[in-house]
Amino acid sequence: MLEFLPEVGLRLPGRAGTLRLGMDERTARWAVATVADVRDGWVCGARWAFSAQYRGLTLEAYGDATDRRGRHQDARGLACIGLTRAPYTLAGPSACPVVLLGIDLFGYPTAEVSDALGDSLPSTLRLSGDGNYLTAVSIHAEPVPAES
Repeated sequence: MLEFLPEVGLRLPGRAGTLRLGMDERTARWAVATVADVRDGWVCGARWAFSAQYRGLTLEAYGDATDRRGRHQDARGLACIGLTRAPYTLAGPSACPVVLLGIDLFGYPTAEVSDALGDSLPSTLRLSGDGNYLTAVSIHAEPVPAES
């Protein structure tokens, strides 16, 4: 099971630990590498990024994000963790449950998941889908306040 922890990050399966927002790249990669093969990635504005495939899910993470144009505030360490589900598996339960607040997010109609979650979603969490089912979930670090 993968479990999103609001304001914290993502608990990985088994004894792999937790990807904590703000953690350094080496620690984040090591944690994911205990359950999946980690591949380098690229995200505009991030100093590092990686992805991994795990039981029909794609995990993507990036960190040390900056915005040179000043539209967003900087985020030190692990800035974003996202999970995307393979599109051909949307209508059934995931091979690995993805849970938020005790609710399995993938494989159930979006309306049912939204009703079960109610208004309790943190502002740092984003859910997206094709209209019928959720296809992706991500959690973002709180931005670092601008230095005065």
